[in-house]
Amino acid sequence: MIIGIDFDGTIVEDRYPEIGREIPFATATLRMLIEKHHRLILWTVREGECLDEALEWCRERGVEFYAVNRDFPEESKGHNSYTRKIKADVFIDDRNIGGLPDWGVIYRMITEQKSYREILLEQLTSEVDLPKKKRFKLFG
Repeated sequence: MIIGIDFDGTIVEDRYPEIGREIPFATATLRMLIEKHHRLILWTVREGECLDEALEWCRERGVEFYAVNRDFPEESKGHNSYTRKIKADVFIDDRNIGGLPDWGVIYRMITEQKSYREILLEQLTSEVDLPKKKRFKLFG
């Protein structure tokens, strides 16, 4: 699966142009997705030195992206197909409608191919202890 991932507000707290604190489990989850052979594309407004700093920050934590702000590593601005809009199967971004799920939920959504709704319903039903139905004896 090709996954487009934002940096500020998604992997780290949004402190642009500084790098904020890591959002819990972000890089651990990204490393697990890489291990499962997903292609991660960093999709960010950062460029120049700010982008270099973000990439180095990720590398120091064991996260190497397949591509950055492009569909594949060899794509260049001079190439006819170069665009800032990347092609991905899913996008992970703090600007999603409904916000950013925690990284454990994101991992489950990708690896189990479940919707956010399905996972939330599972969590709700597992947290609720419904009372057992009373059974009445009709005979005997």
